[in-house]
Amino acid sequence: MVNQPAPTPLLSVVVPVHGVEAYLHQCLDSVRTDVPADAAGAVEIVAVDDASPDRCGELLRAYAAEHPGVRTVHLTRNVGLGPARNAGLDVAVGEYVWFVDSDDWLPPGTIAAVLDRLRTHRPDVLMLDHLRVSEDGRREVDASSHLLRGIPGVVRLADRPGLLRVQHTAWNKVVRREFMVDLELRFHPGWYEDIPFSNPLLIGAERISVLDRVCYLYRQGRQGAITSTRSGRHFDAFAQYDRLFDWVARRYPDERLRGELFTLMINHMLVVVGNDGRLHPHLRREFFHRIAAHHRRHLPPGGYPRPGGVAGLKHRLVGRDAYLAYAVLRQAHRLAGWLCRPAAVPQPVPPVVGPSHDSPADRDALAGRGSR
Repeated sequence: MVNQPAPTPLLSVVVPVHGVEAYLHQCLDSVRTDVPADAAGAVEIVAVDDASPDRCGELLRAYAAEHPGVRTVHLTRNVGLGPARNAGLDVAVGEYVWFVDSDDWLPPGTIAAVLDRLRTHRPDVLMLDHLRVSEDGRREVDASSHLLRGIPGVVRLADRPGLLRVQHTAWNKVVRREFMVDLELRFHPGWYEDIPFSNPLLIGAERISVLDRVCYLYRQGRQGAITSTRSGRHFDAFAQYDRLFDWVARRYPDERLRGELFTLMINHMLVVVGNDGRLHPHLRREFFHRIAAHHRRHLPPGGYPRPGGVAGLKHRLVGRDAYLAYAVLRQAHRLAGWLCRPAAVPQPVPPVVGPSHDSPADRDALAGRGSR
């Protein structure tokens, strides 16, 4: 009798887990029950208990014991989202890896669509669309989703440079594992860990495929999510951008690319510094001065494509380190927006499956997710 080796899964879904007891089963079930019956061996789930303070570790052990194809890693101390993803990546054996956050979930039909596209295009990176889901159930299209439209076959970033402006998160990309290794990419500690990971994936990819379909439901407003948490840890973003520019300088020293990334960095940092939900007012001045310092440190010698309008004015103020002028502009802009704000009009919700629609223009495309 000869024992045949188990086939290697096509896809490993890595789920870092911390403090999400109320959402964990929804997340895991949305992946496991969505695997087609004839593709059971093609998908594995690797759930990483990042020393969760609630019952998540216990729930994961019970879940894995009941469901084949679910593997668990239990860390003895809390390491944070990025290193927890690394721990899952270290034991994942799939040809492709998808990092799914444990308070989010997948709509029905997603796994079959992803597997089909991976088999058909064999990409280095598969990009996916998503919806933002509020606690009251309201669903919104992301402002960058329109950049995923009309991209048949496989492309490179040079063919579709707008893809660099799609929300820079790990969870909207399925990545070939060996490609990730070749690029020497790992997640770093700290918040905003997606910045030096997600952007290099697109820069280094020879084959990018885009699945124009809502494949991910991104939960908004959960207590503990960094996009709704006031903390000094938002300053972690500066070190993450340093890592990104260091990687680009070593691997892809292209002046035009550096200019594009510089624009994205300043846009992103302006989102953070202007967001009352992220920075306490007493930290805003210091954060602005740090943006100005990064502006001086990473400014391309040949300049960069600065935006027009109010956004461009903010860029100029950052370049001059003119915080007081920025603060006046911010207050005036917010007051004008409040005075001109129309009554709320219900927006149509796109279907969860199939192509989604363009987003409202007033949403920000650059609000990086970062750590939970």
